[in-house]
Amino acid sequence: MNTQTIETLEFNEIIEAISAFALTNRGKESIRHLKPSTNQTLIERWLEEVEEGVAILNVSGSVPLHSLNDIGLLIDQGKKGLFIRAIQFTEVVSFLEHCTKLKRFMKDKGTVAPTISLYADSIEDLSSLEEQIHAVIKHGQVDDYASKNLLKVRKQYSVKKEKLKERLETLAKKYSKWMQEARPVEKNGRQTLPIKREYRKKVTGSVVDQSSSGATLFIEPSELSAIHDDLQLLALQEEQEVEQILYGLTGEVLACEREINIALETMHQYDIIFAKAKYSRRIDGKTPAFSSDFRIDIKAAKHPLLGEKAVPLSLKMTEGEQALLITGPNTGGKTVTLKTVGLLCMMAQCGIPIPTKETSTLPIYKQIFVDIGDGQSLEENLSTFSSRMVNLIDILRKANDHSLLLLDEIGSGTDPGEGMGLATAILDQLAAKGATIFATTHYSEMKQYAKEKKGFINGAMEFNLETLKPTYQLLLDTTGKSQAFAIAHKLGLHPDILKHASKITYNEEQEFEVDKEDDLSSTDYQQQVTVNRYGRKAAKKEEKAEVTIFHQGDNVIIQATEEMGIVYKGPDDLGNYIVQVQGEKKSYNHKRLRLHISASDLYPADYDFDIIFKSKDYRKTKKVMDRKFVEGLSLEGEE
Repeated sequence: MNTQTIETLEFNEIIEAISAFALTNRGKESIRHLKPSTNQTLIERWLEEVEEGVAILNVSGSVPLHSLNDIGLLIDQGKKGLFIRAIQFTEVVSFLEHCTKLKRFMKDKGTVAPTISLYADSIEDLSSLEEQIHAVIKHGQVDDYASKNLLKVRKQYSVKKEKLKERLETLAKKYSKWMQEARPVEKNGRQTLPIKREYRKKVTGSVVDQSSSGATLFIEPSELSAIHDDLQLLALQEEQEVEQILYGLTGEVLACEREINIALETMHQYDIIFAKAKYSRRIDGKTPAFSSDFRIDIKAAKHPLLGEKAVPLSLKMTEGEQALLITGPNTGGKTVTLKTVGLLCMMAQCGIPIPTKETSTLPIYKQIFVDIGDGQSLEENLSTFSSRMVNLIDILRKANDHSLLLLDEIGSGTDPGEGMGLATAILDQLAAKGATIFATTHYSEMKQYAKEKKGFINGAMEFNLETLKPTYQLLLDTTGKSQAFAIAHKLGLHPDILKHASKITYNEEQEFEVDKEDDLSSTDYQQQVTVNRYGRKAAKKEEKAEVTIFHQGDNVIIQATEEMGIVYKGPDDLGNYIVQVQGEKKSYNHKRLRLHISASDLYPADYDFDIIFKSKDYRKTKKVMDRKFVEGLSLEGEE
């Protein structure tokens, strides 16, 4: 399916809605890259998986899928020679726990999901690896008992730390009278005494830091140096031992790489299946059947993006029916009908259940082409008609007997006669290629074309004449009636006018009933028209002509030429204005002008109109003269 089809039908919105149900980033990305398949066996397997996923959700509510980051990244990290950090092992453990839970969860789901419940069997028993990690990692840290050497080093470190604390307390008492505060202070990882600057020589040791004012020196007494050095050495030994343990544990994970990758892929597939299943439950989706002879039987389908507001669409095309030509009023739902058909086919071929009331039947198409909407290209400076014609030519080249074509208002945007001719010729060619065609049109002549053309059927969007509103229902084997005449009659337009209009349009007079409340004979009607006509003329003569006052900066139309200008000044005693048209100032009487946009809507209150009406040299000179007097400098009027 090409990008234009996906964007025009808004299929990406459906994909995004499904991806929102996925728990993993990898699952979301896979859903975003879903593409329709033409392999019926594969499509049916996808749909069966989703159907079983829905059945599981209906009885269980939730599935124990792992939602943390993909641990495949951690395996890659280990393969590059880097150890998995202690905190990262919590993600590995979480994944392994979910694998165990998922296997247990699926064990009793064989009745409602005989196929996908078996997928969990491919996850091998990784409890041994899980136990190894638990033995080494506790609360995101390497446990003291991970190795004898680590336990020994940490105990020695603890003893030295306690000795340092005791020694520090003794020194604090010894030097208390020279200290700025009573307690020792840790600075840069070393224990110090806050000594007043003036007593620096009273304490032997190294200055580690000082206060912002410089009044306090943080001194590490020389009596602590040896203990600090021992602590640093022990900390280094601990770090080395922890790294060795983590390298060993990372090796254990890499030894199970194959089993972990299988579990990851299984979890990934479950994530996609249940994301589709959750979306299917939201739209009340049904699994469609597929026809090999391009039969279509859509039963009460709703446009998936319109939700409850959508009017159900029912549509049936038998083996010999190739094209549907839809007529009806604007905003009656013709375009929505095309989009609904296209979306149903794309969803089904991506393994997504479709929002229909019952099981519907759809063909499997290799391509879906659309020509819907404006499609105007500003970059190539093409008109609406031109850009759509380019698209139709491309469709003519590529379409075949496995293509679905959705063509909205084919041939519109040009002379009606030529447009109708083009539409007919294009449809003839596309039909000859064997493509399935859904097209809408406003050309009434094409109703007869579809009626006579083999393989074509007519359809129309229903219009309720009682409410004067469309029902958005598609009616097959019928054509859209002349709603303009019917609506005008409903609103009270006299039958004689409607008969005359029918004669002009169809070369025959159509009969319209006369409303009893306005039961005028033809003669009475003509007399009423005559009286009204001359009555209006007399009234116009008596009306006092209203004079429009224009202001500087008003955007006006010169009625004789339909040129646009800007009012410079006026009016004079005769009602004439000076108007600047294309940089030239001319005089026009107010009767020849028509207001287009008032100055108050175009410019701020303090706008300097010299910018529009005066030359650059004039404005420059005026600016100089406003600042100071310059001998010999003067302004000449610019009219």
